[in-house]
Amino acid sequence: MNLFSTTSIFSFFTLISRILGYLRDILIAFFLGTSIFADAFFVAFRLPNTFRRLFAEGTFNAAFIPSYTSARIESKKKGKKFADDILGSLLLILIFIVTIIEIFTPYLVYLIAPGFIENDIKFTLAVELTRITFPFLLFVSLSSFFSGILNSNNKFAAAAAAPIILNIILILSLVISYKLNLNFVRQLSYGVTFAGILQLLFLFLVTLKFYKPSLVFKIKKDSKVKFFFKKLIPSIFSSGVTQINILIGTIIASFETGAVSYLYYADRVYQINLAIAGIAVSTVSLPVLSKAFKNNNIKKLSNIQNKSFELSLLLSMPASLGLILASEEIVNALFGYGSFSKDDVELTASALKYFGYGVPAFALVKILSNFFFARNNTKTPFYISTSMVIINILISVSLFSSVGFIIIPIATSTSTWIGVLIYIYLLNQKKSLLLNTDLISNFLKILVSTAIMSVILILTLNNYESVLDYSYKLKAIYLLAIVGFMGIVYLLSCHILGILKIKNYKTN
Repeated sequence: MNLFSTTSIFSFFTLISRILGYLRDILIAFFLGTSIFADAFFVAFRLPNTFRRLFAEGTFNAAFIPSYTSARIESKKKGKKFADDILGSLLLILIFIVTIIEIFTPYLVYLIAPGFIENDIKFTLAVELTRITFPFLLFVSLSSFFSGILNSNNKFAAAAAAPIILNIILILSLVISYKLNLNFVRQLSYGVTFAGILQLLFLFLVTLKFYKPSLVFKIKKDSKVKFFFKKLIPSIFSSGVTQINILIGTIIASFETGAVSYLYYADRVYQINLAIAGIAVSTVSLPVLSKAFKNNNIKKLSNIQNKSFELSLLLSMPASLGLILASEEIVNALFGYGSFSKDDVELTASALKYFGYGVPAFALVKILSNFFFARNNTKTPFYISTSMVIINILISVSLFSSVGFIIIPIATSTSTWIGVLIYIYLLNQKKSLLLNTDLISNFLKILVSTAIMSVILILTLNNYESVLDYSYKLKAIYLLAIVGFMGIVYLLSCHILGILKIKNYKTN
């Protein structure tokens, strides 16, 4: 398997999904801006969407793939039995959770948006919308199970393409609401749950080629199933630490009017690179890492570690500098229309800039945690992630009153970089970090390419300042052209320096 080419396939579908997601968010920004309706929907969507990211973007795989791979190596029959047991148990647990949340939704909304309690209309609306969207958790979690089966068979395209369905449905919901004069936020909320059903059906049908499920409901679980669920909880927390930090940021931001929306829009922009540089690389590398560790192939383990680390930096470094240098132009071009004012652009851009500083760290945390997950070790990443969350909360809460909502992206980026340093230290202590000297020289080449791109970006932004202004209607087209040009400059520089050769990323 070639890490670069497989990641490219995964990234292609992820990119399509994120582009449609941007179109969706542009429409939401146009129709709702940063109103109380937008805030209420984003809170209602935040929880199931956080679970979508947690389960669909590697967390479920981190616990499932090593165990499922191990069972399949023993025999196909044992692999199917393990999968059937997990599916039956997962279905019962999810039905129970969704039922409880539907009953106690007001308490949940109060927990994730305590600032809303001061506004009865906003709080009541958030409760109503959360009840509509929360069943999405059931469908997206089951979808992640089938994605795990596909990824274990080195099939990544369908799992990466599934989120496209969500964005298409939400875009249609907005267009239909506009045409028929319906309630935007209510139709969006129904669209979330309906999209979850379609995603599950799509992945179920694709997976039938590799696995035909048999629902098994057993009270007494065997040791492998117990071991899986024992790993799953710390895996959810550790692999999804960035999403958990964002959720905590939403809770704190709910005390400042419009802040939830600013963070949401900023989050949407930088997440596209996280999806490619962190989630895509970690998702693709985990199955081969797990297999190499199971077979005690140290040479292959070292090769995969080095290449996944390098590829993550190759993709995240230019994005980080791009977001820092062009945050206002990006937000302006993507969301600066209709109800989204110039002040909204400036505040969202400030959040995006500070998230930009953390982009390489967000990606590296996904890669570094894989080095533990492949060894069936979810406890150590859990402890590191807990430390990151505590640091994030301490910084955010202590400085929120004096600095405002902007402290949230600062705290998120800072705590994640600290987490990266802890990961590297512990892996080195355990002699599990099998990096070689080539990585250092290639990292320096990545820095040189990023510096070249950044200088050209600054000159380009200055030259095209007038067409990127808030009042210019076609600013999004110019932004896309600039982003495309910067991408060519960066990739060409990497190729000249010899770090963008597909054959370099073979895992065998």
